[in-house]
Amino acid sequence: MPNTWFQSILTADTTATFSVGTYLACMAVSVVLGLIIAGVFMYRNTYTKGFVVTLALMPAIVQMVIMLVNGNLGAGVAVMGAFSLVRFRSVPGRAEEISSIFQAMAVGLATGMGYIGIAVLFVAIIGGAGILLTSSRFGRQKTEIRALRITIPESLDYTSVFDEIFKQYLKKWDLKQVKTTNMGSLYKLDYEVALKNTGEEKKMINDLRCRNGNLEIFFGRPVIGKEEL
Repeated sequence: MPNTWFQSILTADTTATFSVGTYLACMAVSVVLGLIIAGVFMYRNTYTKGFVVTLALMPAIVQMVIMLVNGNLGAGVAVMGAFSLVRFRSVPGRAEEISSIFQAMAVGLATGMGYIGIAVLFVAIIGGAGILLTSSRFGRQKTEIRALRITIPESLDYTSVFDEIFKQYLKKWDLKQVKTTNMGSLYKLDYEVALKNTGEEKKMINDLRCRNGNLEIFFGRPVIGKEEL
């Protein structure tokens, strides 16, 4: 692989000026790599159209900014300040969303400086690694954690009332929070649990219903708002 592939095509441009040809070349590569980043993100991830479109266009946007401030320290500092304000006016995203945004920004930085070869190689390595790690069991918990919410009357002592049932059906359990409802006449207990045998799920719920007076019971996947960085 020639070393010239990893050299900037803007090395001759020492000022903020650049030719239309180099600009279009960098822009085309930015858009293509942005589409690849968006495609990799869509692999086994939940997403919205607005986010993936933004992700696809971000390298080209960042590239344009970098080209315009190239060699101008004051303008570069001002742009960094403007980008930092976005963090305080947006909702924190999931970990994979933030990772993809940083990847798109890194590509925009590379193409904006003219390092097209490095940008292509970076997307190939990071995209391949992302697909491989997502498809594998890397990072998965060995025991699947479920959410269990039990409603009980205020007369029951929730600290130990279900211990016997839990020991029979669960590997582990952890009481996360207790909430009163219905003017304080009922308690809602939120647990994170791991079943010994998934085939005994219905049997465990039936035993819990007998203990809590047939009040509401919820059992399912934990509701996680955001995996934030």
